[in-house]
Amino acid sequence: MTPPLSDSSPPPSTDTPSAVAERSGSSFYWPMRLLPASKRAAMFAIYAFCRRVDDIADEPGDPTEKRDALDCWRRTIRGLYSGDAPTGPLPAALKGAIDRYGLPRAEFEAVIDGMAMDVGGDAGGGLRAPGLPTLRLYCRRVAGAVGMLAIRVFDRADPATEAFALALGEALQLTNILRDLAEDAALGRLYLPRELLDAAGIGTDVPDEALAHPGLPHACEALAELAETRFAEARAAIAGTARGSLWAAVAMMVLYHRLLRRLRARGWSDPAVRVRLGRRESAWVALRCLIGVPPAA
Repeated sequence: MTPPLSDSSPPPSTDTPSAVAERSGSSFYWPMRLLPASKRAAMFAIYAFCRRVDDIADEPGDPTEKRDALDCWRRTIRGLYSGDAPTGPLPAALKGAIDRYGLPRAEFEAVIDGMAMDVGGDAGGGLRAPGLPTLRLYCRRVAGAVGMLAIRVFDRADPATEAFALALGEALQLTNILRDLAEDAALGRLYLPRELLDAAGIGTDVPDEALAHPGLPHACEALAELAETRFAEARAAIAGTARGSLWAAVAMMVLYHRLLRRLRARGWSDPAVRVRLGRRESAWVALRCLIGVPPAA
């Protein structure tokens, strides 16, 4: 009989992964909700794990304690692969998904590494005007890793689908960055890369100052163009192939490309003005993709 996880594991939660996903209001909810039961359970578990470690990075607290909490999750993930018995709904759901779909441990740890980038050093604060290579590494960890897990749940872990997952993950994360400029600034973060800020004449990495700078629209449009390029690369990676079980990922691509276009239509003069996708629209797009007739982005 395998021992339970040690006291160094994250405290168990009574929240089920499905409850976390439903409560989130995420655009991803309906593409996940319409999956077959076993795939839905696996995707809800992956989503809830990402939500949990993201909350550690985002909530107020001492950076050392946050890093310790992320390390607890790292030990929990490693324990699930080494035979520890999970405690709590989320570790149990993750264990089921790992066993059923052969999910690679490295991708879960990559997500944790990405959240550690958000925590930053002893002073906290996380990323501020990172270089473009650092930003792309961050996107690979917090979004590309999720895509690499998801395609295995969708039974499509071939090279073309991996290229699709990585390009789409970066496109989604860049869109998130553009959507959440004001929210991230309140946390002391500025994800716009240094190269684009310099090109726009923005010489500061202080989030509020950068967002008030007249060059902000130029920097945001440049990042939006990079996101558009990644969306195009994702579409090209699976062009001419049967999308079949990838319909949920295609729905996420359609929804987030719509979000990016609405952000660009809104403009960047007031990043605090939120742009959202409604649940009804998300459900409709998911249903269209499920039946093989994806709507236009």
